[in-house]
Amino acid sequence: MTIEQTRLRLIQGLANIDSLPAMPAIALKLMALKLDTDEGEAQLLTLIEQDPQISAKLISLANSPVMGVPRKISNVPEAALLLGLTRVKAVSLGIAAMSNFAQLPGSQNFTPQDLWLHSLSIAIAMHTLSLAMPRQLRPQQDHIYLAGLLHDMGYMAIHHIDIAASNELHHQLGLQPRRPVMEIEQEILGVSHCYIGAQLARQWNLPEEIITVLGHHHAPHADEASAGNSLVRLVNLAEKLLPNFGITEYCGTDISDQEWQELGIDPELAGELRDSVNELAIQAAQIADIF
Repeated sequence: MTIEQTRLRLIQGLANIDSLPAMPAIALKLMALKLDTDEGEAQLLTLIEQDPQISAKLISLANSPVMGVPRKISNVPEAALLLGLTRVKAVSLGIAAMSNFAQLPGSQNFTPQDLWLHSLSIAIAMHTLSLAMPRQLRPQQDHIYLAGLLHDMGYMAIHHIDIAASNELHHQLGLQPRRPVMEIEQEILGVSHCYIGAQLARQWNLPEEIITVLGHHHAPHADEASAGNSLVRLVNLAEKLLPNFGITEYCGTDISDQEWQELGIDPELAGELRDSVNELAIQAAQIADIF
């Protein structure tokens, strides 16, 4: 199959919405919930508790060292109390949104679990980086976790539409671990996982901020929308701090002082933040099997 045929197959697969996993019903309900009322908070906890898969994963994640909770959590209300409702909502939404894709068979070069490890590590790294930002520039915590967990959703969509093309892509990424992922994608697929992911996110009516993250996290200054979106730059920095972690996806490792300053982060903190992010990623690897 030629590159153009592969590109058309992927685009047509996206256009055929009935062939793609729908946004799970619980994810739609979680996304619609407002947490500014007692009723909304109660509905959030009820929804999560009614889904054994989300509940178990959330509690396991809450008890992991990466979340920094000082005592053992045994139920969803405790997780909400100690982690905060916004973080619980975002993590639960991320788990729910990807649950259908997570059932896809893996291949020799790519598995959904590897992508979950990468995505979870990026979300945690983004949160760590955001704490070094001035409060007025810091994105909402729920957006940080949702953006991190879903930013590479395009890989799952590609795997769903054309598993052979997905396998070849990740095979080549593994063979060329220091070559930019976008170059290899254009060579193998004729289209990027960023484009595919953003299109699916748009079909799922995800927030515009999240769609922008999916579409531009490898090119944070590509257009006005992404240039003004600190979430996009947070993902971009996190991926440079964790090159080829979980999945092979090289996007460079050099971070300029300007890139740190655009987020309001003092470049003097770069070494300390890099060490913290890498330590947390290693801890995340120890709990990746819960996903």
